[in-house]
Amino acid sequence: MAKFLRINMTTQTATYEDAPAKYALMAGRYLTSTLVADQVPPSAHPLGPNNKIILAPGWATGTSAPTSARISIGAKSPLTGGIKESNAGTGFGQQMARMEIQAIIVEGFPTTPGKFWGVHITQNGATFFPADEYAGKGNYEAWRKIIERFGKKADVMGVGVAGEKRMTNAGICFNDMQGRASRYAGRGGLGAVVGSKGLKFIVIDDTGAPPLRPIADKDLFMQGQKKLTQAIRTHDITKPKGGLNTYGTAVLVNLLNEAGGFPTRNFSSGRFEGAPKIAGEAIFEGNKQRLGKELYNHACSPGCIIQCSNVWHDEKGQEAASCLEYESVWSLGANCGIDSLDDAGELVRLCNDIGLDTIEAGVTLAVAMEAGLAKFGDGKAAIKLMHEIAQGTPLGHILGNGAAFTGRAFGVIRVPTVKGQGLPAYEPRAVKGIGVTYATSPMGADHTAGYTIAPEILGVSGKQDPLALGGKAALSKGFQTATAFIDSTGHCLFIAFPILDIGSGFEGMIEEAAGVLGVQWTAADVTRIGEEILRTERKFNEAAGFTKKDDRLPEFMKYEPLPPHNVVYDVTDEELDSVYKDM
Repeated sequence: MAKFLRINMTTQTATYEDAPAKYALMAGRYLTSTLVADQVPPSAHPLGPNNKIILAPGWATGTSAPTSARISIGAKSPLTGGIKESNAGTGFGQQMARMEIQAIIVEGFPTTPGKFWGVHITQNGATFFPADEYAGKGNYEAWRKIIERFGKKADVMGVGVAGEKRMTNAGICFNDMQGRASRYAGRGGLGAVVGSKGLKFIVIDDTGAPPLRPIADKDLFMQGQKKLTQAIRTHDITKPKGGLNTYGTAVLVNLLNEAGGFPTRNFSSGRFEGAPKIAGEAIFEGNKQRLGKELYNHACSPGCIIQCSNVWHDEKGQEAASCLEYESVWSLGANCGIDSLDDAGELVRLCNDIGLDTIEAGVTLAVAMEAGLAKFGDGKAAIKLMHEIAQGTPLGHILGNGAAFTGRAFGVIRVPTVKGQGLPAYEPRAVKGIGVTYATSPMGADHTAGYTIAPEILGVSGKQDPLALGGKAALSKGFQTATAFIDSTGHCLFIAFPILDIGSGFEGMIEEAAGVLGVQWTAADVTRIGEEILRTERKFNEAAGFTKKDDRLPEFMKYEPLPPHNVVYDVTDEELDSVYKDM
């Protein structure tokens, strides 16, 4: 029977309880957002005793469904001040699901400030262990030591020094399949919440559990799995040796640059002259030159058949960093004016080691460059600023608290954030629909909350003009609704590409989830559940003090024309307000 594991950091107890019937059909983001809304006061201080961290695998996680090893983490965000769901690809959620742990709830507050603990979960229960010996170390070293201690079968969730220091750009780290501390639920500063509770690690080992989670209707599930697998394996973007498997997510660099929607030098331009040097094609060819062979990408988590994660190698052919994703080479590359993959790779490695979200880190560095702390294009200076964060210097604490905080500290006007969270790698002045998502999502600026890039840039589900205004509110609303459902399945968001173009793939996703639960769902349930999730999140934010004024892009985007199209963001406030008007 599905159960909750409640970890109390005040009493240092870990107890199992039967999952209440109210939550029986919930998983992933559906469950994390509902539990946060039910158990966390909207007025709570994000780093105080009344906030909680919720971990929940998706419906399909722990099954044989393809590319389904995402885990959702929810809390009140110290970065945005609102509700937050952030997810990562990792085996951790699969182990939870096989042990029939529907959710882990971390609550309470440490009685001894500055002391850190770990929790070890096995079939025999959950036990605390002192973790001070790992505190203050880089994540690569800490994860290596903790996996040596508990065995390679274990999956580890934890925080780096940024989380220990409660910096609001701290992410939550998981190991990948090779044990690297490199898979992140990065957005929203949730690592600071974990650190505030004195929790360094949760280590899980499901040895003795069944190989797959229970499935109520196996025939329906297998029917759906077959459909979705076929769709993923045949779509040009997700198929083996397709765009993502060959060039990784950084295949988007040249596409967005050509479209004039590639934010450059702190969102002052939409085109970067150095884009070809940091694109996915450059990563592929650079590795080929340094290794003497073609290197295709690997899976971030068990069961992934898209396999878009890469490794960048140095001039000696040694591993330098993993993973150089599109968002990371943009934020730590073009957005800072840096066109060196070696410098961008080192910045990615440092983010992983310190425990930072690469998007927020790059947006912050660019704001710092705008403030004159370094020159745009100076990769070595950017690396020095990252070391300030690792060392916890006064400047490092400012930078470690994100772009909005840094902008206020140095009086910068061009600060690209919404609800306190840095904008990702798509310029909303040149791609109008994604701007609606940034502005209106309960998550703050987050491309994964409603990825209108699919039709606006990639032509998935029909090509839409990214510069056109008409219908972009409805477009974003539809994507936000569908995404909330996908985030509850445990599938990677990249299944959106095949299921938008291949109808049987969309059916397969629904049938998988319904098969696990033993229910009969249709496309109408995708909309129903997606809208319920968004209403829950929106209601929480409103109770926390959010108003329509928070559903706006930065002011400078309304009056600064963006080269090369020389356009401003001109979607009206009325259209932005229409997204949630009838929901």
